[in-house]
Amino acid sequence: MHTATIDDVAQLAGVSIKTVSRVVNGEPNVRESTRRKVQEAIARLNYRPNLAARNLATKSSHLITLIYDDPSAYEAPSAGYVIRMQQGALQACRTASFDLLIHPCRYGEPDVGQQIKALIERVRPDGIVLAAPLSNIEQVVTAVAATGTRFVRVSPGDAGDDEFIVATNDREVSAEMTRYLASLGHRKIAFITGHASHKAVANRFLGYKDGLRQRGIPYSEDLVVAGDNSIGSGEKAAYQLLDKADRPTAIFAANDDMAAGVIRVAFNLGLDVPGELSVAGCDDVSLARQIFPALTTIRQPLSQMAGHATLSLIRQSFGEAPKTEAEIIYGSLKIRESTGPAPE
Repeated sequence: MHTATIDDVAQLAGVSIKTVSRVVNGEPNVRESTRRKVQEAIARLNYRPNLAARNLATKSSHLITLIYDDPSAYEAPSAGYVIRMQQGALQACRTASFDLLIHPCRYGEPDVGQQIKALIERVRPDGIVLAAPLSNIEQVVTAVAATGTRFVRVSPGDAGDDEFIVATNDREVSAEMTRYLASLGHRKIAFITGHASHKAVANRFLGYKDGLRQRGIPYSEDLVVAGDNSIGSGEKAAYQLLDKADRPTAIFAANDDMAAGVIRVAFNLGLDVPGELSVAGCDDVSLARQIFPALTTIRQPLSQMAGHATLSLIRQSFGEAPKTEAEIIYGSLKIRESTGPAPE
């Protein structure tokens, strides 16, 4: 059986071999109509480029690595956050004929920085997408930088001078969620904070306080309980809040997993959601749509954030100068059945 060659693709598409090579390598400045013709010819002939030869010729691995916190390290693992980031990064890689290596690690391990450094030195990727909370852990960022590999931090919570990061408007959209709950008549709105090491999640707490202030609702420390982003911590926090004589009528959790824990506790206590208690979360992972009632939450643009970070690294591998300002991709409210008017 004849194996398709680059010459066969060029002949079928009616272009030069050099043009086929540019399309395969994801190089810019190829007309979209030409790119489509070449891609159609590649699909029709089932052409498979020699990746080793391509990488040698371009002195590039054509590989992006997505490094993230391993969800299996948690008591009740939720991979929704990671899956959406993978989808965005993978789509960006496909457009440029790059490969994606996904690498989970446990950010709490004392040698996590050295683990990541060893991985980078072994596979030599063209770029690293560093997801939160790894993106704001100093030893991890320092270890990646020491390899000299390009990297983009996603949702680090803050950025250094002249550093390109990709983030979302956590604080502003969390204030919007708090105002939305207040617009339903809720005055006792509680908040469950996330893990202290997640700086971006900490911005959601600031947004909660902003929203209270904007609605003229006094802030009360009695209505704030610490969680660690897990379902179990959401359950524990819910019991603390709902055991109060003057319990809240709405609970806003810093992520969807903890909000799911609140809904479970409300069911165990015989509280109607949203009749007696409104519950809101953040991230809009698949769990938010699977639980009952479906969770009102903040849609965090995880896929777009990972995709933008990946494309930036790919463009840099082709010689484009790195950006020096943060790119903010806006989140939005997703109103579902877990919130309603405050009980009379």
